[in-house]
Amino acid sequence: MKMKKIGIWIEAIRLRTLPVSVAGVLTGAGFAKWEGCFEWKPAVICFVFAVLAQIVSNLANEYYDYLRGSDKKGRVGPRRGVTEGDIKPNTLRNVTYAVLAITCAVGCSLIYYGGWWMVPVGVAIAIFAIAYSAGPYPLSYHGLGDVAVFLFFGLVPVNFTFYVQAGRFDPATLLASITIGMMAANVLVVNNYRDVEDDKAAGKHTTVVLFGRKVIGTLYLVSGYVAVSMLSPVWLLAMLKGKWLMIAVPVIYLVMHTVTWVKLLNRDGAELNPLLGATARNMLIFAILLIVCFCIYPLHVM
Repeated sequence: MKMKKIGIWIEAIRLRTLPVSVAGVLTGAGFAKWEGCFEWKPAVICFVFAVLAQIVSNLANEYYDYLRGSDKKGRVGPRRGVTEGDIKPNTLRNVTYAVLAITCAVGCSLIYYGGWWMVPVGVAIAIFAIAYSAGPYPLSYHGLGDVAVFLFFGLVPVNFTFYVQAGRFDPATLLASITIGMMAANVLVVNNYRDVEDDKAAGKHTTVVLFGRKVIGTLYLVSGYVAVSMLSPVWLLAMLKGKWLMIAVPVIYLVMHTVTWVKLLNRDGAELNPLLGATARNMLIFAILLIVCFCIYPLHVM
């Protein structure tokens, strides 16, 4: 019984999606390592903060979708504990805001490394985590979920993870944050691609509902290629310096991405569930391979 309860909460935090937040921090830390300014303490704090913030967002999404009646029993997507009666709504709400409080406490420690202006950044992240699903204008209900994911799982974690280590922003890291943001948005695309009929019935205007599966399915493929191309200066530098191992990073990612896209077009309903984790996995593998190459080929020896 205890293991079953643990499993219910693991479902609620959506474990398979957490690589999205991890990849952003790893990429920011990887560029810090590449440029010779890596600091493990702020990097670890960013890692913990990012994962906790995503957990808050996932829990809040489940709770507020339940309140709005968006999730139904027997839904196509992964089981929702509160909808199925496994988690009491008040319990889920209390846990959500308790984790939010812990997240904010962890984030405050970054003031030491980034200065007091990190406070408004943290506040914005906290607001997004809840406002994605709640409030008078929930972002996920108005076609803005993809934009929010791009910003808060791409631009924010990559750039600010680098900043709290280097004390500055960096053009290459900015390009990388766009790459990661586009990859993160693709994870949401799979989620909304799967749930399009349920979302229509619930009045949830995701980009898939607004533009249709055909358009967004194509956009999924194109986004992956455009994302990788954003780091063209890095790939070009690697080629000019004869660091061919680094070129394997975009190639491996694009192969995995294309395979996942083919599966996306040829599956439906619950068959799409594994592709959510696969898209997040592809993104994480890209970030890990990039870090490995940066450790082998730091910028000062290229």
